[in-house]
Amino acid sequence: MVLADTHLLGSRNGHWFDKWRREWQMHRAFQTAMTLHQPEIVFVLGDLFDEGKWCSQKEFDEYVKTFFNLFKVPDETSMYFVVGNHDIGFHYSITPQLQSRFEKQLAAPPVKLISIRGNHFVLINSMAMERDGCALCSRAVDEIDKIADILKCSSGSLLCKSHTRLERYSRPIVMQHYPLYRESDSSCTEPDAAPLPERNNLFVERWHCLSKESTEYLVESLHPRAAFGGHTHHSCMLRHSFVPTENHKIEFIEYTVPSFSWRNRPDPKYYLLTVSPEEVKVSKCAMPREWNMQVTAVVMLLVLLLYCKYQISRPTPSNYKLL
Repeated sequence: MVLADTHLLGSRNGHWFDKWRREWQMHRAFQTAMTLHQPEIVFVLGDLFDEGKWCSQKEFDEYVKTFFNLFKVPDETSMYFVVGNHDIGFHYSITPQLQSRFEKQLAAPPVKLISIRGNHFVLINSMAMERDGCALCSRAVDEIDKIADILKCSSGSLLCKSHTRLERYSRPIVMQHYPLYRESDSSCTEPDAAPLPERNNLFVERWHCLSKESTEYLVESLHPRAAFGGHTHHSCMLRHSFVPTENHKIEFIEYTVPSFSWRNRPDPKYYLLTVSPEEVKVSKCAMPREWNMQVTAVVMLLVLLLYCKYQISRPTPSNYKLL
């Protein structure tokens, strides 16, 4: 299961009732999805918290506790996280303390390789992809270079330095918060893509998506077979074709996962993946629209009131006892 942009409210923004209502909605939706699908792995692609970049350590501790209460998974299910800009800030505002607390409490280093039965996932901190030589960026680039060399050796290439090899090679799947570089969402034509005219707004590199330079670096280093991101709150599916050299082409599909929050869209979504070393099958699942839930709640309340009125109005001994 892949979800993104839960944007849990903190203590600064929003009314307490709205916060409680949104949390209850996401909790019920997530637990229903877990019961229906029983996924082996859950990936959360950033912006878990709406106010993570502003909150104190005490507030952050409470944030993490709330998240795990709302998004509880059984012992046999693994949950992995990539960090988003609302969790620690955009690149220019990240401090070592903001980065460190998210990394430690959610086991989310800037880059992480996860291998499961011949399937390899590379989890990346999008804000560490500035390639400007900062400590966080340097750490991320070093780790990506190491992973790229392990993948190269595992594929049978002689042009590798590492002695570490994976048990079974397959092209990796990239998981991060930002989408890869694209000019806009104009090529996204799904029904739940960004609405017009917003869809045609030009993206700002390093703000709405990765830079073109960082995208080329990731693709040429990792040779992904699929990529997943969030951040835009809307859906998108793009077929990429990179040609680093005349005799070499890297093709893959990128999926942008819509937000899993009714605050960000009227119809939250999540993705289900069935993955083998040979293929990646993707399904998109929709939550009910918020107005449907509200109408259902009102109708059920009216039915309950009518039932109570009918029961109490019947002149029976049990009714008098009940009263």
